Amino acid sequence: MIIDRDENITIITQETAKIPQLVEKIQQSYEKFKNDNIIVNLSSLGKLKLEDIIEFLEVSNKHRKAKHSFVIVASDFNFDDAPDEIVIVPTTQEAYDIIEMEEMERDLGF
Repeated sequence: MIIDRDENITIITQETAKIPQLVEKIQQSYEKFKNDNIIVNLSSLGKLKLEDIIEFLEVSNKHRKAKHSFVIVASDFNFDDAPDEIVIVPTTQEAYDIIEMEEMERDLGF
């Protein structure tokens, strides 16, 4: 797990295909970036299944409930399969765009 920061955004990159361990590490380290928007970059893992994405549901819901963005980047995933509760995009740029839009919505009170 590689953690980078860009202003109020924490970018977590996973390079090995062990999603459950990554989710566990995120939960253990959550206090470090609980006040940031989070991008989880899984694009280097290749084809992901719905089960892989569902692993993030609990931490995503917790983070979004705290009024912060949680976005997963997965370049090889069938986006039609994604549950509505999880934001998943194909590129890092789109993740930044989503965060920007969600920040504007929060500023407007939505």
